[in-house]
Amino acid sequence: MSFAANESVHVRAPGKINVYLGVGGRHDDGYHALATVFQAVSLYEDVIARHADGFSLTVSGVEDPDAVPLDDRNLAMRAAKLLAAAAEYPGGVALEIRKSVPVAGGMGGGSADAAAALVACDALWGTGFPQARLHDLASRLGADVPFALHGGTAVGTGRGDQLNPALARGRFDWVLVMSEQGLSTPVVYGRLDALRDEEGALADDPPLSLDVPIPVLQALRSGDPELLAESLHNDLQAAAVFERPDLAETLRLGIRAGALHGIVSGSGPTVALLCSGPESAQEVQSVLRESGLDPLHVHGPVPGARII
Repeated sequence: MSFAANESVHVRAPGKINVYLGVGGRHDDGYHALATVFQAVSLYEDVIARHADGFSLTVSGVEDPDAVPLDDRNLAMRAAKLLAAAAEYPGGVALEIRKSVPVAGGMGGGSADAAAALVACDALWGTGFPQARLHDLASRLGADVPFALHGGTAVGTGRGDQLNPALARGRFDWVLVMSEQGLSTPVVYGRLDALRDEEGALADDPPLSLDVPIPVLQALRSGDPELLAESLHNDLQAAAVFERPDLAETLRLGIRAGALHGIVSGSGPTVALLCSGPESAQEVQSVLRESGLDPLHVHGPVPGARII
């Protein structure tokens, strides 16, 4: 394989929200069956890849420098090394990550970094892997990474990494309320398991696969935010609110401000408020800002990781 000599490659990848997230019981391997609908939204991670002898990583855009690891615990670093091994590439890469998606916010920022790193290193090194091969590598890095590669709107099943594109007409406007303090995904899943154990909500032998309800897909196809608002659901929300009771108040504030409905994104703590359109979203954003929150207006669906 011949390797190219681009000096640097800049890739942008989107964060995501889960407009629907169904979680099955925990299996012996520790994983849960998922049925989810991802939507990529206009909040992005930027990754710049430059040639280097070894592998290194710098991060900007985070208040706490210790919040993002710079070693092999970082998904982008692992993505670069995985691609190098698969391509038998002899060199390394210096990755620069400029973050906008909140850390540990349930919006897949680390997964977006990994997807962007795969695309950036593939272009930088000239490995020329087809999209299907990159998808395979992405799925080995984590359930959300393949979606960050593709973007748009998609149904995820299995562990969330088995993707099928979902038709979503038009544009959906969201107001995101970030949180300075992140939530650990394993902690939230553990809390969900504990709540279910207390309630006896699931059978001893949970299903290996789940399905996304038809009304969710119909609402996306219609492009009607009011229909989608009726279908928003997240099985992890109760667990996230248990860990962070303030999230329930944020959801109430958003709906009082004029949002159609709200949901905790993924494992939280980011709250996503669906609005009827851009003007409504701007109004909700303004009211929440007056309440002392730091809301952001985004829209979806948007494309996945791409070179800019």
